[in-house]
Amino acid sequence: MQSSMIAPVMALVAWSLVIWVWMYVQRIPAMQKAGIKPQDARFPGSLNTLPDAARQAADNYNHLMEQPTIFYAAALAIQVAGHADALGVRLAWAYVIVRVLHSLLQISINLVPVRFLLFAVSTGVLAAMVVRELMRIF
Repeated sequence: MQSSMIAPVMALVAWSLVIWVWMYVQRIPAMQKAGIKPQDARFPGSLNTLPDAARQAADNYNHLMEQPTIFYAAALAIQVAGHADALGVRLAWAYVIVRVLHSLLQISINLVPVRFLLFAVSTGVLAAMVVRELMRIF
């Protein structure tokens, strides 16, 4: 069985799209209720008056556009280099699972200490992926 980093990459891309939908499911009704027109949201911070649920979903979507971009680059580089092995794929899936847990926590109860712990764990997994690959290529 061939190891592939593509499935975990695509899973996190799909999850990001799920959060994008969730963000607008929360945001559009909240904006309507607050009487905020879409054009009024043209400046950063203009939606800071929305309820927590709408802000948490948007914040999480933004988080999925930050560190995971490094994951995508690393995973695809590992795949292209032909270095994807069972451990590497398990690490990639672990990263995805922890990021999904981070999302679920942030869009629900949003406990910052637990959220930070999940972020730290995902960073450690990502670092392990990168260090492993650096050791292989250098």
